[in-house]
Amino acid sequence: MRLHLTLDGDGPRRDRLYRALRRALLDGRLVADERLPPSRALAAELGLGRQTVVEAYERLIAEGFLAARTGSGTFVARLNLPVSRESGPTAGAGPGPHWRTPATWGEVRLGGYNFAGGVTDPALLPWPAWRRAVQRALRDQAADTTLYGDPVGQPALRAGIADYLGYSRGLPCRPESVLVTQGAQQGLDLLARVRVGPGDLVAVEEPGYPPARAVFEQRGATVVGVPVDEQGVCVDRIPERATLVYVTPSHQFPLGMPLSLSRRLALLERANRHDWLIVEDDYDGEYRFEGRPLEALKSLDRDQRVAYLGTFSKVLHPALRLGYVVMPEGLRQALTGARRLADGYGGDLNQRALAHLIGQGDFARHLQRMQRIYQRRRDALREALAVHPERWRPLPALAGIHLAVRLRDPAPDWRRRLATADATVLALDDFYQGEAPPGLLLGFGALPDSAVGPGVGALARALGTPPGG
Repeated sequence: MRLHLTLDGDGPRRDRLYRALRRALLDGRLVADERLPPSRALAAELGLGRQTVVEAYERLIAEGFLAARTGSGTFVARLNLPVSRESGPTAGAGPGPHWRTPATWGEVRLGGYNFAGGVTDPALLPWPAWRRAVQRALRDQAADTTLYGDPVGQPALRAGIADYLGYSRGLPCRPESVLVTQGAQQGLDLLARVRVGPGDLVAVEEPGYPPARAVFEQRGATVVGVPVDEQGVCVDRIPERATLVYVTPSHQFPLGMPLSLSRRLALLERANRHDWLIVEDDYDGEYRFEGRPLEALKSLDRDQRVAYLGTFSKVLHPALRLGYVVMPEGLRQALTGARRLADGYGGDLNQRALAHLIGQGDFARHLQRMQRIYQRRRDALREALAVHPERWRPLPALAGIHLAVRLRDPAPDWRRRLATADATVLALDDFYQGEAPPGLLLGFGALPDSAVGPGVGALARALGTPPGG
């Protein structure tokens, strides 16, 4: 193989080599079944250490781009990779399709052990760093003579988010593509306003996130659930006439599996063929505890079909009401106008403060600390669940701050028994539109380390309580 690789950009050399090889794969310069050079040979050619090449190969193998064949070497996997129709460094960065703009959770019982999903521990917010950031933001506000904020958000925060997505989620984007929102739910609402009209068909995962369904139904859309399996959403089951497809590819909500690479590529290909908007909700993609984080689906998007939705609620505090959308080029004008009509602009003080938190490096340090804490809590939860194998079967999950479990031979009144456990917990069938096998969603974001084992024990005892006991 003769291939020119440019190790440009910032970061460790293994990351730059990984990005260069990934670009070659996506650009079609490496084709299916092509054998890559042995790690020692490529290392010598590029002037790198052999371990640097090994780590880049291993990362691409883990993501499904490459395949290792024992005794033969490393080869390009047999995938229909999305090759851009243009060439050059700005390929795929054009305006994309200009979509039309149409006119015009259940209750959770609070208990002593908090297994609520999607909830984090507010005590973990880096309060000293946040106070410093707010003080700087107040000084900025005092010196600012403008009367109103920008509907798309503070420029410094948009630049900070773009930088954060580049190093954290492998998603290169420009600050002007970022729209800051009042939480992820507002981002969903704005996307529905500009892309969904009465009578449109919207495809969502089944099971899936009820507030997303509610947003689309409020627009008068017909919402259709698409089943998921061990590889994520079944792309071939998405109706062709869909207007919008809502997915959680990094960590399927609520079951936990990631969307496989082959499914990601198939989803993008079908979106381009049928004129779908894909909404990628990366609700807790930052938290991956086995292997490296999967890069965002939007990082594969060459045709501006994906709107990437993120939030800071899971890494900072829900009360800050800060989320964002990475906008497809064809929707930027419509989304900006919708935001201007919805509420003008977001909270200026928190946006400025978060920009400082990111710019000073405090946010990255906080995220690393949260990773360590939630890794410990996740391990404790898995160990506690393993003590009671007769009660449940945990579903595989590589990321996120909750685990899903299927119940084994539950009693007919298992819900009533669960209500005696002095715990906040959700049943998995709350996330299905139709019938569902019995199961639980167990969040560990707000549960102290010392409470994980006792909490799981309380659930196990409650589910095993005899009728009337």
